[in-house]
Amino acid sequence: MEAGNILVGIVGKTNVGKSTFFAAATEVPVKVENRPFVTIEPNVGVAYARKRCAHVELGLPQCNPVNSLCIEGWRFIPVKVMDVAGLVPGAHKGRGLGNKFLDDLRRADVLLLVVDASGSTDPEGIPVKPGSYDPVEEVKAMVREIDEWMFQNVRRDWERFARRVDTGGTLDVVGALAQRLSGFEVSRLHVAEALEATGLADRKLSTWSEEELRTFISEVRRRAKPIVVVANKVDMPGAGENVERLKRELKDLPVVPASALAEVLLRRAAKAGAIKYLPGDSDFEELDASKLDAKARRVLEKVREEILRKWGGTGVQQAINTAVFDVLDMIVVYPVEDVNRYSDRNGRVLPDALLVKRGSTARDLAYRIHTDLGKTFLYAIDARTRQRLGESYVLREGDVIKIVATAARR
Repeated sequence: MEAGNILVGIVGKTNVGKSTFFAAATEVPVKVENRPFVTIEPNVGVAYARKRCAHVELGLPQCNPVNSLCIEGWRFIPVKVMDVAGLVPGAHKGRGLGNKFLDDLRRADVLLLVVDASGSTDPEGIPVKPGSYDPVEEVKAMVREIDEWMFQNVRRDWERFARRVDTGGTLDVVGALAQRLSGFEVSRLHVAEALEATGLADRKLSTWSEEELRTFISEVRRRAKPIVVVANKVDMPGAGENVERLKRELKDLPVVPASALAEVLLRRAAKAGAIKYLPGDSDFEELDASKLDAKARRVLEKVREEILRKWGGTGVQQAINTAVFDVLDMIVVYPVEDVNRYSDRNGRVLPDALLVKRGSTARDLAYRIHTDLGKTFLYAIDARTRQRLGESYVLREGDVIKIVATAARR
């Protein structure tokens, strides 16, 4: 996965608030000129991972962000989000818009599975009485659809593929499987870990049963397309109890309670200048009462009491952060050229905030900035301590780093 091109897929059945979540996540709540990205495709937009900006810790009065936003000391780093077609049972067989969903999903690095926490939509997405459908079963059904889609694609012509690998004299079974799964953005590491987890690493492919292949594919999906459950509609009756059940019964999946509709209302009110609110905040401040009529004030107060104070936020920003920082395990690093001013050559302070995989090295960062910089890397400098760092230095959250390469000596 290319850390700088993270793609978050928003998935789920119809009528669970998937499109509302997408709208909420991509609606910037303040007027921003030169926004880092614009909508890329009709169903692909830009959301932001939120992290405290390094300029606050460094005691600097401000920063000058270029590739991201900094609002009140919070750095908002762009990630792409994609709202894929709604799932229905049998989507992996082409039901509904299943084929389009599957084609789109191949590119995603992490999935936000939006479910109806109130249980008020049936498996087909048809509204029913709240509590009529179990959201735990909804999650399980959606995960099965995704796993089955990958399995059915890999299963085609599996016997011939397995025999060729087993008798072809190749020692690189991991490479062969990774190549076969490359259309799903699966890496060699994903394959190796899945083989180890399933105990199939030392077995010839032609000896795998259909269920063993299905189990292997499920393990690969967990690594290549990890899932965060977004328990939407938490303001509806019975949703609170269901959120607790989701957390209790789905221990291997992070569950984020959410109200996408509340986030839309807050962001729009903030953009209009009626309130002060940043995505991820646990409260808002009224700024201009004249921009809110009595009904709007009542609605926002209900959002404050029933969502913000109860859940600590609307869950939209929390879901993005969970996907990026917890599940994909990204950290934020700031490359600079002037270690004294923490700036680039144009004097812009902390211009870029880059998302990199935890465990990345100084040389990895150099390649991330520019291929030539990685190839001609000499050493790095920690701008905070002025310490010289070797190529194997493991980056830490919030590092401010200067890369020194041979080209810089000319």
